[in-house]
Amino acid sequence: MPRSAEDKYLTVTAFQRRLNAVMRRLPTQTLLETTGRASGLPRRTPVGGRRVGDAFWLVSEFGERSQYVRNIKADPRVRVRIRGRWYAGTARLLPDDDPIARLRTLRSLNSVAVRAIGAALLTVRVDLDG
Repeated sequence: MPRSAEDKYLTVTAFQRRLNAVMRRLPTQTLLETTGRASGLPRRTPVGGRRVGDAFWLVSEFGERSQYVRNIKADPRVRVRIRGRWYAGTARLLPDDDPIARLRTLRSLNSVAVRAIGAALLTVRVDLDG
């Protein structure tokens, strides 16, 4: 069992790295595609979230420490695959939003997991292009 926040982060990210390799291949899995800040290559991360109108909402369980959040800070242009269809958009980090309240509106198994393992929750909104 992890003894510190750092141990928890390392344990969870090691598990996610293996799980995400499988999840990315599922055609119905929602994916967030960012551009790697160092490589410039597309990086796809399985995420939980919800489309509301012309925006897609999600909560990062490790806040600005998440690799996809770091990529968003370097280049906010992203794509989101929702139900097998890709949408381009611009991601915005919302540190003033209440991530716990936001997770309640997303209502998914992923939201439960994010609340359980999250250390520094951060709301992310992707404004989808028309």
